[in-house]
Amino acid sequence: MNQNKTMIKKHILLIGFLTAGLFSFGQNSDKAKALLDEVYNKVKSYDNIYIDFRSTLENTEADLKQETNGNVTLDGEKYFLNYLGAQQLFDGNKVYTIVPENEEVTIEDVNEDNDNVSPSKMLTFYKTGHNYQWDILQNVDGRKIQYVKLIPIDSNTEIKSVLLGIDTETKHIYKLIQTGINGTKTTLTVNSFKTNQPLSSTLFTFDEKKYEDKGYYITRN
Repeated sequence: MNQNKTMIKKHILLIGFLTAGLFSFGQNSDKAKALLDEVYNKVKSYDNIYIDFRSTLENTEADLKQETNGNVTLDGEKYFLNYLGAQQLFDGNKVYTIVPENEEVTIEDVNEDNDNVSPSKMLTFYKTGHNYQWDILQNVDGRKIQYVKLIPIDSNTEIKSVLLGIDTETKHIYKLIQTGINGTKTTLTVNSFKTNQPLSSTLFTFDEKKYEDKGYYITRN
């Protein structure tokens, strides 16, 4: 359970990159800032966003390669994530992590004094403390993908760099590649990016009784 929660938290932050979490770069690269401002303005114009993605975790030295698919729906500050066989829901007040395999639910308050991943942290996690570089332009199946590289200023961070690949036509994030100082590379590739979808009125509502009736163990932190 704890390992799943940790992985989900890390990927919520990365998914924040795919939406609106990284678009204020101060006096850094003018070209990078101009492009990312376009991405930010585009994303903020949507009522909601649905992203289907592929996550790849690689470490050559450790002979590790794991691939997993996931999806997330975001509506304002609320989100619903399916990833690693678990679901995480934020209803605007609390975070609910549901792990069917273990028949467990964890309910957590969100505040700035703990390590819960809140939407506000999604929007600000990488806004400061980085240098930015204009990187390569790739042609991917006829799409022009422009990369911007983010390098943490803090030498004590576990992150060496983050590459963001942006579709120059749609102004959507296509790929994120995070490289750790231990050589581990995490890649999120967007398979589908949909906007302004019809959403169920109960999508961001946690039905505690439903899980109690199923015999789930519910923990409140």
